[in-house]
Amino acid sequence: MTDGHRLVVPVNGLRTHAWVRGQGRPVVIVPGLGCASWMYARLARELARERRVLVYDPPGHGYSEGTHDYPASISQLTDHLAAWLTRVDLQGVPLLGHSLGGEVIIDLAARYPNLSSALIACAPTGIPENPSVRLQLLQLLKDLPRERLGLLLPGLKAYLHCGIRRMVKLARDQEDHLTGPLLGHVTVPTLLLDGLSDVVIRSWTVRRIQSDIPDAVIRQIPGAPHGLTDTHPRAVARFTLEFLRHEGF
Repeated sequence: MTDGHRLVVPVNGLRTHAWVRGQGRPVVIVPGLGCASWMYARLARELARERRVLVYDPPGHGYSEGTHDYPASISQLTDHLAAWLTRVDLQGVPLLGHSLGGEVIIDLAARYPNLSSALIACAPTGIPENPSVRLQLLQLLKDLPRERLGLLLPGLKAYLHCGIRRMVKLARDQEDHLTGPLLGHVTVPTLLLDGLSDVVIRSWTVRRIQSDIPDAVIRQIPGAPHGLTDTHPRAVARFTLEFLRHEGF
């Protein structure tokens, strides 16, 4: 990002980074697996027309520190996000999660019910659609031609920084960490965004999640691939802001 400012605080001994832009009521963006804050600049710019936007870097991602063996599980990502929200006094804010970030915010809403007021999950993982890491990677390769060319270099930079070893560990943990048992414990208003050209997270997956979260709503974005937050930032922002206004947030 070329504008806004950085927020850097220690969380459990790790330097944790977020980009901040805009003014008004806050909303936090939680990136997907291996992704970094700079990959969400287009969405942050749209949301910042009405909101103060904080794009959080999970530990070992983007500009945030990790260690050789941490994080190695989705529950560790969730626990760190919970600690960061408390550290920066953002308890009870809306959270927008993309892909694995969507799974993390659902996990957080179920396990830390006081730390979020609303969820916007964009192409969320958490349902056993992909039975192995190999198949997940194959589906991601199929998705690449649908993504914006301008995201490829920033995405490659983010993946190299995160490291293949860490990404594989977290992807393997997905096979055991399914959000299914947690969905019924989500009590905050929830919006699920479904990209209709997404070959990684299919529409039936989003509908399955909706069926288990009380009163969750789905909005579909025609032509949007898995990286809908980058390819269709205006649509994602419009649905998000409409949803938050309707819910009084």
